[in-house]
Amino acid sequence: MAGKKRRVAIRIDMTPMVDIAFLLLIFYMVTTTFKPPEARAVELPMSHSQIELPDKDIINITVTKDDSIYVDYVQVAEIEIEGQLVTTTVRYVRTCDKYNVSSEINRARAKILTALLVIKADRNASFGIMDDVMSSMQENHLERFLIITDQETTASEGT
Repeated sequence: MAGKKRRVAIRIDMTPMVDIAFLLLIFYMVTTTFKPPEARAVELPMSHSQIELPDKDIINITVTKDDSIYVDYVQVAEIEIEGQLVTTTVRYVRTCDKYNVSSEINRARAKILTALLVIKADRNASFGIMDDVMSSMQENHLERFLIITDQETTASEGT
């Protein structure tokens, strides 16, 4: 029995694998682009219809429950830097009132000619401010726009 060899335990160092895992995690966190935060939280009304909005060329007109109006849009431009074509995006968010909402919309439409107008109004916003926004759009011959709502679910869909 004295001639038996002692078993040596094999030990695998896990430190390099943990380092690589955390480096990959940090890399994905840094390179991932998230949805930009909303200008204000808006509680949308309910609707039955569903239309997919395009990813670009949208001018959002947001009306909050305290009757604040925000016009925001994203402008995409391609510029040449050192012989390479680089795409840049700039997001504009402008606060306006019922008197200058049409001028802000016209300013945004001048930068994005083919833009789709989208109204995102809180369900608790006053009717008067919505009427003012839509009237100012009609005065400027902007009669085609979409109103964003939440999808209404029936009792059978919810359970």
